[in-house]
Amino acid sequence: MPELPEVETTKRGIYAHVLGKAIANIKIRDHRLRWPVPKQLPSKLKGKEVLALNRRGKYLLFEFENGTLLWHLGMSGSLRIVEPNVKPGKHDHVDVVFANNIILRFNDPRRFGALVWTEDAVADHKLIHHLGPEPLTDAFNAEYLFETSRKRKQAIKPWVMDAKIVVGVGNIYANEALFQSRIHPLKAAGKLTKKECQLLCENIKKILASAIERGGTTLRDFVGGDGKPGYFAQELSVYGRGGETCKNCPKKLTEKRIGQRSTVYCTHCQK
Repeated sequence: MPELPEVETTKRGIYAHVLGKAIANIKIRDHRLRWPVPKQLPSKLKGKEVLALNRRGKYLLFEFENGTLLWHLGMSGSLRIVEPNVKPGKHDHVDVVFANNIILRFNDPRRFGALVWTEDAVADHKLIHHLGPEPLTDAFNAEYLFETSRKRKQAIKPWVMDAKIVVGVGNIYANEALFQSRIHPLKAAGKLTKKECQLLCENIKKILASAIERGGTTLRDFVGGDGKPGYFAQELSVYGRGGETCKNCPKKLTEKRIGQRSTVYCTHCQK
């Protein structure tokens, strides 16, 4: 599933191609995504320019004078910039055709992605308003993490993956950040010390920033907006390495499901 770094990489990859460009047409081949693609979308956006392209959590926000298009890649979605002569494939469900004939094409084999149109303030939208702070901003810091975690009995790994606490700390990055912080994934969030909160906050920021810099984690279903795969997967310390030797000690890494997600950690290094 594309996580925050993959979505940010996509945003950066398509940014120069779409910003300030007017939409000539929107071709919807299959309305059946997570929610039906609004049938009025082509008429709403024909002739409109993309005034801004931002990201909130895993949502790409295409801002127009008459509203905002919230675009979520789902579990297997990807956006590509293609030339007009590139024929759509089986899972190419939506084309945004710009006036300069460049096409922004949405491919989504599992159809869990979404295009949602709103003419209201996007910050108040039901898909956005509940989201926690962005992890790479000053709003996400050790003090916030410590105060928010008090009296929480939930294991730290699923807790820090909750988008209401902080957005974008997906499964891969939670595994990595907890390992680098030497925190056991089953430790209750409320038991974190201020020092542990500082370490965890720093490592989340560092790992996400590193993943973005390297183009996102290489996953089977993701390729960057510029057509190049990410490379961060080559540097993963624990994710996908269950049963292999820890990079910090001779112990074998343990793998188990926590909160329905695969979790890999070292019982010696992480306490």
